[in-house]
Amino acid sequence: MTTETNTSNAEVPTEPQTGAEHAPETKPAVRSRSSKGLLIVVALAALVMAYLIYTGINSRARASSDLERATSADAISTVTVTHAKLAAGVQEIEVPGNMQAFIDTPVWARTSGYLKAWYADIGAHVKAGQLLAEIESPETDQQLQQAREELSTSQANLKLAQITSDRYQNLFKTDSVSKQDVDNTVQDQAAKAATVKSAEANVRRLEQLVGYEKIYAPFDGVITARNIDTGALVDAGANTQGKELFHLASTSTLRVYVNVPEVYSRAAKPGVATYLTLAEYPGRWFPGKVVRNANAIDQASRTLLVEVDVPNPSGELLPGSYVSAHLRLPAKVQSLTVPANTLLFRSEGLRVAVVRNGRVALVPVIIGHDYGQDVELTSGIQSSDSIIVNPSDSIAEGQEVRVSEKGA
Repeated sequence: MTTETNTSNAEVPTEPQTGAEHAPETKPAVRSRSSKGLLIVVALAALVMAYLIYTGINSRARASSDLERATSADAISTVTVTHAKLAAGVQEIEVPGNMQAFIDTPVWARTSGYLKAWYADIGAHVKAGQLLAEIESPETDQQLQQAREELSTSQANLKLAQITSDRYQNLFKTDSVSKQDVDNTVQDQAAKAATVKSAEANVRRLEQLVGYEKIYAPFDGVITARNIDTGALVDAGANTQGKELFHLASTSTLRVYVNVPEVYSRAAKPGVATYLTLAEYPGRWFPGKVVRNANAIDQASRTLLVEVDVPNPSGELLPGSYVSAHLRLPAKVQSLTVPANTLLFRSEGLRVAVVRNGRVALVPVIIGHDYGQDVELTSGIQSSDSIIVNPSDSIAEGQEVRVSEKGA
């Protein structure tokens, strides 16, 4: 029993020795496989990290680029455009004007005194030479009387001088007087004759002043103002400011002054028939005629000053009224019209904003006629131009814009 036990005890340690001999051969292979797996994992992790980093950077770059594009797109204004329309031929133009009396003048006093009476008030129709008022001027009357007496004295002296001169000339023929005495009497007669002429002129002057005591109408017309009353002092001295007694206007024919735009100046030739309309006479028109024009364009307003005369035999048209003058054109004029909300009022002048190649061009224009919602433009644009509707006040030349739907 003991021997078997020892034998088995002796054999047992041989197995670990056998295993110990094979162990050094298997460890390097296991380590090699582990190292390869770790490298693969690390490589995969690196690739994943690189992909994540690339994806993050790329997404941020795309987001930044999209933001820049969106910001640039938002910075470009969107505008609505329209096109000019070819209007029908213009056969007449309408321009505003003011009626004026054909003759309009104040009536002043020429002599001083007190107003004795007046015979015409405002609204009175008077004839040329009709008595309007009388002035009492006793000083002038007395001066006239004195001048007449002085004239009588001068005439008497002249008559005596003539008699004396004739007598001396007859005596000289018989050598009864000297030549010197004859000359004295002849020159005295000439001096007395000059004195008479002076006295006659003074009498005529005072007679005219006395004649001015009565105020007469200088022409047919209507009294539009009376600025004096009975008993008021009238001072017509040269060193004092006079007072207007009456204001007289001739209304049988009225003048209307209108400013015609330069482009229509050919419609304002003398002799061209026209007609007037007034707000107080709806549906009526009053014939007139162009009688003259200024023959020069006003550089400030680019208009031609024109006078239209209108007969007013019934007196229903009143001076100072606001009227519209309709001038007929000699031929049709083709024109372009645009909405009024396309106009830009700038310090440098009237402009419209036109889109050309995606950018704004501010084009100067000239208005020919205002139709209210639309205006006629006589120069500056073409029917093919894209005109911005309701342009911003801050819109600038060369600004980039985006065009939306076209306006009507």
